[in-house]
Amino acid sequence: MMGKSKELSKDLIVAKHTEGIGYRRISKLLKVPVSTIGAIIRKWKEHGITINLPRPGAPRKISYRGVRTFIRRVLQQPRTTRGELQKDLESAGTVVSNKTIRNALNRHGLHACTPRKTPFFMKKHVEACLEFATQHLDKPITFWEKILWSDETKIELFGCHKTQHVWRKNGTAHHPQNTIPTVKFGGGSIMAWGCFSACGTGRLHIIEGILTGEKYRDILDQNLLSSARLLKMKRGWIFQQDNDPKHTAKGTLNWLKKRKIKLLEWPSQLPDLNPIENLWKELKIRVHRRDPRNLEDLKAVCVDEWAKITPKQCIRLVSPYRRRLEAVITNKGFCTKY
Repeated sequence: MMGKSKELSKDLIVAKHTEGIGYRRISKLLKVPVSTIGAIIRKWKEHGITINLPRPGAPRKISYRGVRTFIRRVLQQPRTTRGELQKDLESAGTVVSNKTIRNALNRHGLHACTPRKTPFFMKKHVEACLEFATQHLDKPITFWEKILWSDETKIELFGCHKTQHVWRKNGTAHHPQNTIPTVKFGGGSIMAWGCFSACGTGRLHIIEGILTGEKYRDILDQNLLSSARLLKMKRGWIFQQDNDPKHTAKGTLNWLKKRKIKLLEWPSQLPDLNPIENLWKELKIRVHRRDPRNLEDLKAVCVDEWAKITPKQCIRLVSPYRRRLEAVITNKGFCTKY
């Protein structure tokens, strides 16, 4: 009731003021100090309201200059820990907790994240990636649609590293249904070669033993042209492979030349621009859901799930290819989100 009467008296003070009555006269009429009346009318003139404005709260423990200093350090050295920042502030006479430092970083849009794993890039790799992206930026979609993309990948029996979560109660963390069984060294693995185009997936070949140049040529002999026919690749289609020594061996290049297969020039260390990497990720997630129990089961599941990847999924990876090139250029030749 007291709060309401105070708000009413404030409105009345403003009303009297707008009628042309002076501060002292309003003070006598309403029995309110002149200084209070002056403060209320100044607030009304400045903000257009008489109610109390929200207060800013307690002052920051870290000065504006201190925050600016460690923000600059974090941007220059992203691996700086909160403990190191805490010690720097202590040496400057400011004692704060790790939580206070975290809150200050968060307010400036900086959050602690796990760094992404990317290939090691030397200067020549960066320059080659940037050159490739620049030269091919204006290629039409039809150019990318006639490419047959290829690569090898390793698929572990119990090796899906996709983060998973379970709903459980306290004290049930080790119940079998709330755990993910692991086996030392992944429980075994297989190597697979595959190819795809905008029209869909080609053949998936399970590699037995160590992959050599001769064995790679056998894989191409058994799968490459048959995949092109299966996908109804048009005349002038282009084959993409990375610069693995087995791929660039003289015998392999002669094999391709003899069959008049055109190669896409491909720089080293360029996984971001090969859309088959996205298909490998999708395949491993699908295989993990099937929960194969042994290596023979794993091989069969891989072939089955590869065949289930639809042409619609493939075209979605190839059609926006220009965006990949733009991302490489924007990131100055380094790895991108792709």
